[in-house]
Amino acid sequence: MPKFGQMTEESAIVEWLKKEGDKVDKGDILFTVETDKSVMEVESFEAGTLIKIVIPPKVNVPVQSTVGFLGNPGEPIPTVTAPAPAPKKTEAASAAAPAPAPTRTAVSAAPAAPVVVAAPTPQTQDARPKTPALFRISPRAAALAKDAVIDATRIRGTGPEGRIVEKDVRGYLQQQGYDKLRISPTAKQKAAQEKLDILTITGTGDGGRITTTDIDRALAERPKTMSKMRQIIAQRLTQSVVTAPHFYVTVEVDMTDLVRFRAELKAKGAPFTVTDFIAEAVVLTLKEFPDVNSSTDGKTVKWNSRVHLGVAVSLEQGLVVPVIRNADELTLAELNAKSKELAEKARSGKLAPDEMSGSTFTISNMGMLDVENFTAIINTGEAAILAVSSTIKKAVVRDDKIVARSIMKITLSSDHRIIDGAMAAKFANAIKQKLENIELWKQLTV
Repeated sequence: MPKFGQMTEESAIVEWLKKEGDKVDKGDILFTVETDKSVMEVESFEAGTLIKIVIPPKVNVPVQSTVGFLGNPGEPIPTVTAPAPAPKKTEAASAAAPAPAPTRTAVSAAPAAPVVVAAPTPQTQDARPKTPALFRISPRAAALAKDAVIDATRIRGTGPEGRIVEKDVRGYLQQQGYDKLRISPTAKQKAAQEKLDILTITGTGDGGRITTTDIDRALAERPKTMSKMRQIIAQRLTQSVVTAPHFYVTVEVDMTDLVRFRAELKAKGAPFTVTDFIAEAVVLTLKEFPDVNSSTDGKTVKWNSRVHLGVAVSLEQGLVVPVIRNADELTLAELNAKSKELAEKARSGKLAPDEMSGSTFTISNMGMLDVENFTAIINTGEAAILAVSSTIKKAVVRDDKIVARSIMKITLSSDHRIIDGAMAAKFANAIKQKLENIELWKQLTV
């Protein structure tokens, strides 16, 4: 399993593109791997035959783990123990569900022995009582709970060490009014297959009857594991909010002249976008305010001599931030070309890990989404992020007259540990002044 990026500790194979017994040429794609922010293709550095697949798809394993063997047909295969995947919460809950397969085995092997499984971790807040460290239930009680299609972990046991016995299940059913429930046989069968608790489902059929539609709705509402990308995004943004005290400054930019100038350039075939102008204005301003192009761990401050500009791109799977390296050395035309290249790679899932790391400042542009104003969360390792809203025509006062102008709000989120309010305000207004300076853009687009 390759290591993609310094922060990557584990990855999962999305799909094997070769199967056992297939011939492999040097450079052939063996499998794809889901990393923090993209799906990467892994090619073979040798020719041979794929003689053994050790790790199947969708299993997270540590980087550098053996996932398969390439060699000659009939060649002895070394003994490798596949890393055990971490148990999922849903699996833990299933293990504790009423009378699963292992319970049936226990019934026939030792009818009088209790079934002992690890107590599940509740995935949602509910009224279930606290379970002991080990969930204990007798085979007869487990069988009754399974037949009733209920979650036995909600029952308080009265047997030795909290063991649930048959009378506990019957008492629980009576207390919950189970005998008054109305449920179609098909719905009950499906609920049992999906290990749902009938008592948690509200029937919408005639007289409150539970139907397959109600079961389908409960399945749709059941918590689902987030994609690896979403989990990483959640972890990093939570870390940023917790560790960096965010401070916000918003200014309005009059984009009327720049929008008109950009339209003139477009008519002449120039490729520049509004985002290009914003990015260039940010790069120029970061040179004037080096503290904003810094980072801190709370004890030390590190200044970055180069501007590595992150530009957030929204995908269905989540948000990725391609990084334009050494943006301070690029012309406006080069900035435009690099932005397009990275955005296209992001949408096609072909960004390399080093193209999504190492940014020193990030722009989050929601201008195309009809947003008047928003704030962004600072990327970990940076001191600030700029949120760019939509350009909207508004009535404003110019020379004591009310006129229609194209206004865009920009909001700077700053790490208050190294950027104070005055600096944030000056930085945001410096960007504003550049965007409103048409003479500057005429010089940069010659």
